[in-house]
Amino acid sequence: MTIRVLLDHTLQSTPDAVAMRFRTQRVWSARTYREWLVRVRQAAEVAGQLGLVPGGAPVGLLLENGPQWMEIYAALAGTGVTVVPLDPKLRPPEIAFILADAGAVALYASGKHRADLEKILPQLPCLKTLVFVEGSASACAPGGDRKCLDYESALGQAAAAAALPGAWFDRHRPEPASLASIIYTSGTTGKPKGAMLTHGNFCADVHGCTGVITDLSCADNFLVVLPLFHAFSFTANFLLPLSRGSCMSFVESLRTISEDLKTVRPTVFMAVPLLVEKMYERVEAAMQASRAARVLLACGLGRMVGRKVRQGMGGRLRYFLVGGAPCPVRVLQGFRRLGIRVIEGYGLTEASPVVTLSRADNARPGTIGYQLPNIEIRLAGKNEQGVGELQVSGPIVMQGYYRNETATAAAFDGNWLRTGDLASMDADGYITIRGRSKALIVNREGKNIYPEEVEQCLAHDPVVLDVIVIGYHDAGETGEKVGAILVPNPEVVQARHGGVMPPWGEVEALMRQVVHAQCRDLADYKHPRKIEVRREPLERTSTQKVRRAVYLGQLDVTHIGKQAED
Repeated sequence: MTIRVLLDHTLQSTPDAVAMRFRTQRVWSARTYREWLVRVRQAAEVAGQLGLVPGGAPVGLLLENGPQWMEIYAALAGTGVTVVPLDPKLRPPEIAFILADAGAVALYASGKHRADLEKILPQLPCLKTLVFVEGSASACAPGGDRKCLDYESALGQAAAAAALPGAWFDRHRPEPASLASIIYTSGTTGKPKGAMLTHGNFCADVHGCTGVITDLSCADNFLVVLPLFHAFSFTANFLLPLSRGSCMSFVESLRTISEDLKTVRPTVFMAVPLLVEKMYERVEAAMQASRAARVLLACGLGRMVGRKVRQGMGGRLRYFLVGGAPCPVRVLQGFRRLGIRVIEGYGLTEASPVVTLSRADNARPGTIGYQLPNIEIRLAGKNEQGVGELQVSGPIVMQGYYRNETATAAAFDGNWLRTGDLASMDADGYITIRGRSKALIVNREGKNIYPEEVEQCLAHDPVVLDVIVIGYHDAGETGEKVGAILVPNPEVVQARHGGVMPPWGEVEALMRQVVHAQCRDLADYKHPRKIEVRREPLERTSTQKVRRAVYLGQLDVTHIGKQAED
């Protein structure tokens, strides 16, 4: 099975079903699958004219959510061209590294990235073509032999050829083993790693998901909020509805979600815990302000209250799917009391990404549900409590990291993908995450941050003698935030203050300035939010590695409170 086959099946069965709804300048538009295919074919024809090669060098995709993201991806991957989706919030050095590491020969990007891209083009000799979406390419100065195109103009010029039998889209088709995406994740060595995911990987994950959520159909309407470059949103908000001929409705922005819910009336809503929490907080505040709601809830009649809540979400919402990070149990239970079914899932990019899902009719908040029916999992190295590393095997597992044999070898235990998460399983097959065997930080938005990447940035300044970056929790919140513990180099501090050691308060202020300066080339979500400056060197092993385990939890609010009491 390939992504192209998913598209072909839907076009054969429901060509006139609405594929997507989107809003431009506050006016809603709709596009059927048949109409969408016209633009996909045109985009594919442009790719052929640019000399892109199916199975050859990959192509970057640096766009915000929107219909263009999906049609460009479908045109490229649907003809066998490998796509490298990038986070539009990355800084230029991060973008440059990924494009260079992938050897991308072309890049589709929004016009707002033009200035940043021009700065990094000298670092990207392989990048021969820039295609700008939502903005004229006339102001582009690519230099050398690079091409620079305006996307909509290129589509118009390719329209006639794309409509003919035997067009580029017709002549090229991927195989299940063809690479569909190379998705870069933060690396343990400080450098991002590209997970190689095939058409077969993604389609197997879709098949596994529909084996659990069995009642999705062309009548469903998915509200697309999460960014499509992220593997969870890509599979859940794009491939899953595509496989069923469902509609995909794009929110205009995070600020318009409440309005968009009422307008497009979705049946399925994918979200990360941070968004779900904020929505529930608003619902909870409204319920507490209503005496009638409080009485009904006290009487166990939450579904009656929930009817009004559901109307405020469009009135048709069937499923809330939550993934990317742990969601507070009280939030999951709160929505269920209101009659809103919440499905919690677990996964990782390297597994396409969904590994487990809870069942709407048999959910256990606090667990991550069951494994998908078409994969195998095991708990390696279980202790006496039955806790071991969750490992995955099956058709959803990546082929490895692009051009990185060392990282690939470290990611596998034989044929089993190592997730790095510690888990247990009860007698009914429900899986619960118990901890993490690696240093990965997962924030409430589901973003993965490897501490080593941030530590390397901070250590570039010689005033930093020692540093460790760890995740921390605020009271009452799930998910982690990024924190840093630093030790200053006294000699460098003195040198920067005319040979005199300043008061400790000034040293702390200097170290905070250094953190902000050194992180300027990292995406905002990787920046330390809590910074602690210490006088004593960090504890190290005999091989001079920082004893990370010693410092885990030391920036948590409860830990700091305990220290204050002591």
